[in-house]
Amino acid sequence: MSSPEVLEIEAQEARLTLPRFTYEDAWTLGTLLVGMARERRAPVAVDIRRGAQQLFHCALPGSSADNDAWIDRKRRVVERYGVSSFLVGARFRAKGTTFEASSRLDPDRYAAHGGSFPVAVEGAGVIGSVTVSGLPQAEDHALVVEALERLLGSYADGGG
Repeated sequence: MSSPEVLEIEAQEARLTLPRFTYEDAWTLGTLLVGMARERRAPVAVDIRRGAQQLFHCALPGSSADNDAWIDRKRRVVERYGVSSFLVGARFRAKGTTFEASSRLDPDRYAAHGGSFPVAVEGAGVIGSVTVSGLPQAEDHALVVEALERLLGSYADGGG
């Protein structure tokens, strides 16, 4: 059973597969996210990982250590399921339940709330994650999607 929300997020993930993801790309994506958040005065923390390695982290004014804990919980969902934390939560909601009630995972370690998105590379699959925490979950997710769209556009424009 798929809801319109589930289908939309699945389409985003299919569309936002990158041709590559280097250290420089992580820096570009991270600074892009920070710039977008600053323009919007968004009190967020941003985290980018490739495998177990943290490639980028920044906390903006108004964020707190609690945002880092949310980043870890949302990122673990991406690592476990291979899809965005928002999609995992949406799939549970589409079944008439919640992630917390039905996943059998510790909610202190896992959060299927929007804001963590898989970094997927053509021919390699999911190799990492990009996570934002500090806004309502749909806005965290939308900020990451917008930044990935811009990064992907920069590849198409010959940049990056």
